[in-house]
Amino acid sequence: MSQWPVFEPSGEWQSELAELQLRRAQARTMGGAEALARFKASGRLNARERIDHLMDAGSFRELGALAGKGHYSREGAFERMDPTNAIVGVGRVQGRKVAVHADDFTIRAGSSEASIADKWIYIERMAHQLRMPLVRLVDSAGGSVKLLMQIGGTKIPEYPSWPANELLQTVPVVGVALGACAGQGAVKVLSSHFSVMVREQSQVMAAGPHVVRQAYAQEVDKNDLGGHRVHRKSALVHNEAEDEADALAQVQRFLSYMPRSVHHLAPVLPTPDSPTRADDWLKDAIPRERRKIYDPRKILASVMDLDSVFEIGRYQGGSVITALARLNGVPVGVIANDPKVQGGAMTVQAAYKMERHVKLCSLFGLPVVNFVDQPGNQTGLEAELGGTLLGALRVGEALNACRSPWVSILVRRCFGMAGALHAPKYGEALNLRYAWPSARWGSIPIEGGVMAAHKTEIDAAPDPAAKRAELEAFYLNMTSPFRTAEKFGILDIIDPRETRAILCDWVEDARELVKLGRVGEGVG
Repeated sequence: MSQWPVFEPSGEWQSELAELQLRRAQARTMGGAEALARFKASGRLNARERIDHLMDAGSFRELGALAGKGHYSREGAFERMDPTNAIVGVGRVQGRKVAVHADDFTIRAGSSEASIADKWIYIERMAHQLRMPLVRLVDSAGGSVKLLMQIGGTKIPEYPSWPANELLQTVPVVGVALGACAGQGAVKVLSSHFSVMVREQSQVMAAGPHVVRQAYAQEVDKNDLGGHRVHRKSALVHNEAEDEADALAQVQRFLSYMPRSVHHLAPVLPTPDSPTRADDWLKDAIPRERRKIYDPRKILASVMDLDSVFEIGRYQGGSVITALARLNGVPVGVIANDPKVQGGAMTVQAAYKMERHVKLCSLFGLPVVNFVDQPGNQTGLEAELGGTLLGALRVGEALNACRSPWVSILVRRCFGMAGALHAPKYGEALNLRYAWPSARWGSIPIEGGVMAAHKTEIDAAPDPAAKRAELEAFYLNMTSPFRTAEKFGILDIIDPRETRAILCDWVEDARELVKLGRVGEGVG
């Protein structure tokens, strides 16, 4: 971490300059040597070390370092200072300005109520008004009844000057769970565009085990209450990390795709990867046998710039993949169905995940590429009880509001209501879509449709299985994508090996469209 330059205290203000150096030095002691040693023994980085790992070397400029509780002699002379448990400032991540707010757990367990709230709120207001990304390094145990003695009463739980929602509409916000994040700590993690938690180390929850025990007489471990396995299901936290270094590396990578704010363009990075690269194996990426699955992540890795795919929410709503990537250096959002999970169907979890990603890309001007293999909405009792159709409707609303340029590559199936949600197609939205020869579409998949429409005929046949196969073959011939292309129902059928070149050509124009959309909004 960069240190303040050390000048020799001298001149007319020698005593004040010496006091300034002393106060700064005491701020760097954090919770004290003993508390720091205990924290290090737990295998975790302290708040200042976390900032060091996140920021470019020597770039962090701390703000409000002198905030805390001062102790004075009877004569009013300064003796020592207890720093507050919020460390805030600005620095650079991969050369780009970022605001950061880190909880210091070595001081009163990082409690937001034990902090000077004006300090951490100030850096968030600064990020909002100066339009720079914000990273919260959260390690906060929440409130404490001991604080009642300190303040001599209670307060209404609110932070009216905190622009939490305005931030989410203006700049990229990242929440990193690095310990037990309860109450306000949980809010700081979740009120973000990207969140990540460390496996077996961090928990995100409304309240910890002690509160749960008193409220519900339930004994529960903190990891079972709010650990990464819980949030794989809840989808509250986007990603999980192996350790703190991995978590901070994911933050750096996420920010690399993001613009400084909604008024800026996302950064284009130079790439050695040729836009005309064509991997020959793509021609057989989709098996001819319709019941065989394939690996959509391998397709994404092949079509996008090499090593540029950054997945978000891998363990949630697994039938859809959401990611950030680059095409010829330009950041894009990526959506793809995964036939290995629920056959790629639209589940309520997948719907939430897709809605969230569409909104992210629309807000920050990222063009979207959707690789479509959608068999339809999940069906059955569990799906109906879970409100799957409502989730699909919300995806439709997000698509209708989406401002991002969009292209769809139909690689296999596109059926039913969920299939219709493969792109914005309303008003002036240009329905730009290509299909591989393996693609098929319609109101209902052939296999289920044949059984529904010809059940009596199939059941009455001497060989029902053979009759069903005969009918399926007949209808499959009618579903050839070339028949749709004859009527210009699809823009074009393409060789899968052409996909990257087509997308790299498209993204150049898509970026120009994003740029035009930000004219008058302070493009930079």
